[in-house]
Amino acid sequence: MSGMGGMRGDKRVDLGDAALAQLETHGHRFEIIVDPKLAWNFKQGEDIEFREILRGETIFEDALRSKKSPIEALEEAFGTTDELEIARVILEKGSLQLTTEQRREMVEKRRRQVIDIIVRNSINPKTGLPHPPTRIESAMEEAHVVIDSTQSAEEQAREVVKALAPIIPIRMEIQQIAVKIPPDFAPKGYGIVERQGHIVKEEWQKDGSWIAIVEVPAGLRGELIDALNNLTRGRAEIKILKKETL
Repeated sequence: MSGMGGMRGDKRVDLGDAALAQLETHGHRFEIIVDPKLAWNFKQGEDIEFREILRGETIFEDALRSKKSPIEALEEAFGTTDELEIARVILEKGSLQLTTEQRREMVEKRRRQVIDIIVRNSINPKTGLPHPPTRIESAMEEAHVVIDSTQSAEEQAREVVKALAPIIPIRMEIQQIAVKIPPDFAPKGYGIVERQGHIVKEEWQKDGSWIAIVEVPAGLRGELIDALNNLTRGRAEIKILKKETL
């Protein structure tokens, strides 16, 4: 019977697909239950409605055992008992406790983001064409690239390109191009350029044509030119002005 008695009060809560955010401060541990993906995205700086992240607003001392934090501990550590306000501090300053599978999903999502950035912003300097995603992915495996889910995709992309350079010819580059689109196609052409590049300077001509200087990631240059040529039936005027290595 004593063995059974020892099990009482030690019933653990199954979080299912949820996760814990944890903060230790003022000699206490505080935990909240959150949606792992939304919480992770929030900690990466995404603008998310905070209540959507929470799986309840209770502040726990030990969430797995449903043991709530004492009011006195909340006041001592946070100077308030407002659980929503405290939960935000816990998530912002604390650590996100993810399962192995959840972490694997986060890493895979970040890896895909890194590959997409590299494809959009880099070219094979020998051909002037972007590498396909499968080639980037294969080179990353060959270079034994390790992706960190907590570091931004933009920061990692630059380091990954350096790691890939001994394996494939690759360079991250921004290109500045001049475009002139005939009047009949100017409004739609403007929309295409605005979606795929950064308009540095523009001017509408008296005849309704549109001219602009545009910065475009190297990997998207060909796609942009093809889109404008298809729209204008080859009547768009396009000229590469300069290239800048990232």
